[in-house]
Amino acid sequence: MIPKFRVWCKNRNEWEKDICFVSQDGMLYQRYTSSPVPMPILERNHDVMQSTNLRDKNDVEVFEGDIVKCTRGCPHEIIRLEEYGGTFLGGMPAWYLSGLKEGYAWTGEEEIIGNIYENPDLLEAI
Repeated sequence: MIPKFRVWCKNRNEWEKDICFVSQDGMLYQRYTSSPVPMPILERNHDVMQSTNLRDKNDVEVFEGDIVKCTRGCPHEIIRLEEYGGTFLGGMPAWYLSGLKEGYAWTGEEEIIGNIYENPDLLEAI
């Protein structure tokens, strides 16, 4: 499976609209229509978010940084954890809904209601 990414440009406060891809050297590149040569994504200017390979109840692809309304009705950010509790566990890294305790399982009835860049106010109530 080829990982999918989306990229937020911090300088322009908008999503990059060009195709992004990872090369064999592990770098993330962006193909501009005005240039035949792919340009590297500079992480100091961009936030790169990976797809979770999950879909919400409206069949919308879920990415890291999305704000999702869980089945309990409250908003949570999709986060990626490399470690849990200071110990590397089998099955890690993994995707989680921030602020939920262990035991919550993705049901497919969750709904994307925004993302941390365009709708940060959705998380302020937590």
